[in-house]
Amino acid sequence: MPAIALALGSFWLLEVMRRSASDFIPNQERSEPDFYVEKFSYVKLGKTGKVQYHFSGAKLTHNPKDDSYDITLPVINNLGEETMPMTMRSERAHVNSDNSRIQLFNNVQIDRPASATTQHLHATSEYLLVLPDDEVMKTDEPVEITVGASTLSGVGMFADNATREFRLTSNVHGTYQVPQR
Repeated sequence: MPAIALALGSFWLLEVMRRSASDFIPNQERSEPDFYVEKFSYVKLGKTGKVQYHFSGAKLTHNPKDDSYDITLPVINNLGEETMPMTMRSERAHVNSDNSRIQLFNNVQIDRPASATTQHLHATSEYLLVLPDDEVMKTDEPVEITVGASTLSGVGMFADNATREFRLTSNVHGTYQVPQR
């Protein structure tokens, strides 16, 4: 019996000491944002040292728990040398820790200006996943695309700028207008 009482007493003392220590040692894992930046601008350089894309927004908030970022009113300008310039906007975005996944949410707008060989392209959706290092954009949400006077809509989109692959997954509808020369 004294051995059981000694064991329980030791367990109780250990638990009291652990609780007391946790009151004085700060919790290392933070779940609340630890900083934010208003009216920020970020430039990503490619392997050649040239600007790959420019990322800006009204507010950037850092999440220390997973080292990610939440962005209000993001604007991404793709400025690669070998690709047509393109601008993507939305109401908010979430960027993972190594900037390899950018999720755009709510009123996503994509614009590619007209050039000597292409017409103006405008696309809208409520969600878009951008993989900037792979030059890929995709969504499972409805998409509406306008190129010149032609329109195309569908649910689900995959676009790979590097391979020039583009597809709409389902419920595809379109109208084609021959460009005026």
